Amino acid sequence: MKTEVAIVGAGPAGLLLGHLLRAEGVVVTIVERASPDYVLGRIRAGVLERTTTDLLRRLGIDARLDAEGLCHEGFALADGERLIRIDIAGLTGGAVTVYGQTEVTRDLMAAAPERGLEIVYEAGDVALHDIDTDAPYLTFEQDGAPSRLEARFIVGCDGFHGPSRKAIPASVAKVYEKVYPFGWLGILADVPPCDHELIYANHDRGFALASMRSPTRSRYYIQVPLDERLEDWSDDRLWDELAVRLGPEAGSRITRGPALEKSIAPLRSYVFEPMRHGSLFLAGDSAHIVPPTGAKGLNLAASDVAYLSQALSAFFRHNEGTLIEGYSQRALARIWKAERFSWQLTSLMHRFPDQSGFDRRMQMAELDYIAGSRAAQTAIAENYVGLPL
Repeated sequence: MKTEVAIVGAGPAGLLLGHLLRAEGVVVTIVERASPDYVLGRIRAGVLERTTTDLLRRLGIDARLDAEGLCHEGFALADGERLIRIDIAGLTGGAVTVYGQTEVTRDLMAAAPERGLEIVYEAGDVALHDIDTDAPYLTFEQDGAPSRLEARFIVGCDGFHGPSRKAIPASVAKVYEKVYPFGWLGILADVPPCDHELIYANHDRGFALASMRSPTRSRYYIQVPLDERLEDWSDDRLWDELAVRLGPEAGSRITRGPALEKSIAPLRSYVFEPMRHGSLFLAGDSAHIVPPTGAKGLNLAASDVAYLSQALSAFFRHNEGTLIEGYSQRALARIWKAERFSWQLTSLMHRFPDQSGFDRRMQMAELDYIAGSRAAQTAIAENYVGLPL
């Protein structure tokens, strides 16, 4: 089998890149180790920057996004007593859209056949070869038989645990990582949200987040130690804790219901450099992870894909390689700014095990400053709504 661009991974990053390249006439094949149902079963966040929604609208894959997505013109920071609203629209003229990552993936999958985007699912033992040359290729098993896919370029959109990043020689790689000493315990329930916008709360007992997937489905999180056991958290205990941490105003509006899903996720910051080696490019979680506090994971993947689709289209349509040469540096400049914002918001809103009384007072002073400073709120809003490409 032959293609121009082979993409490893059929998550939102791989699918979005595939669609953008097909729209430019580039021949693309996506290879995914899992089944479509498994891919759609990955529950992820869904706060979309305008950069991400603009790409979907450019492709014409926006019907459900426009019908079901929730436009948010602000969000709130809570300090245990009050809600400090960050007016995104008033401060930046922009907004974000709440639309689940699963739904983005579903829309991109559904549009693939009619647009000639070839996807190979349930590909086992995917391996990358000859990435230092102009003729790299993939090998994998399909229905028990060995397969080979030759390409001009390979793009790794296969997440943190995929084979793409591991194919880059350690001698040229640099890794930057911060592991946080806590995780998020999340609950998904078919209940209306306690507020029409997201609330990020800093409480003496730890962080909490009130978010939603729709007007009738809510997603809540609380900060827990890394050694916390899921079975120790009944639904009632979790709802009680959320009501305390979100503060009296938001906590009193919580509607309780049985959990559709509960899980504990660790928090980390991770950046791998470079994002290009030879004929291999990395995009999305294969190259970087951000704490979910800043809602940047999917949006960073989308900006990677935007840069990379421009570079690959210029190469195949105009034989122009300048954007390819500059892809890693261009993408990383935006990634590090998003990492900074996610680290900053995580540090502000969470309780740390070694936090002193002084550190705690600094958090409260910062929140009090934000509450009274338009300049501080503008800086937060600019980063939350998404920096320009």
